[in-house]
Amino acid sequence: MLIIRLENLNIKCIISISVSLLLIKTGGEFMKFKPLADRILGKIEEQEQKTESGIIIPDTAKEKPQKARVEAVGSDVEHVKVGDLVLFAKYSGTELKLNDQDYIILKEDEVLGIFE
Repeated sequence: MLIIRLENLNIKCIISISVSLLLIKTGGEFMKFKPLADRILGKIEEQEQKTESGIIIPDTAKEKPQKARVEAVGSDVEHVKVGDLVLFAKYSGTELKLNDQDYIILKEDEVLGIFE
């Protein structure tokens, strides 16, 4: 999602445009990443590090994340759009790490639902 903020003559507005590619910075250069066909690129949402009582959960005891924020979609994706928070099965998709961020590439039919 591209957000442009315009401030001119006391007029303030935000324009939001959905794009279907992601710019990734690697070694000082930007690369474009666009999922193909029915693929979705999602940024994995990290889960809480502490319980409600304040106990810190170690990485080895955490469950595998199942939520991702959609960053880019392929041309054949019909039901999911950039910016959606989606739920996927624990062992679906292909995980990758770019710039210390965890991403997942999913097929559209691997998405179980969209959070509203």
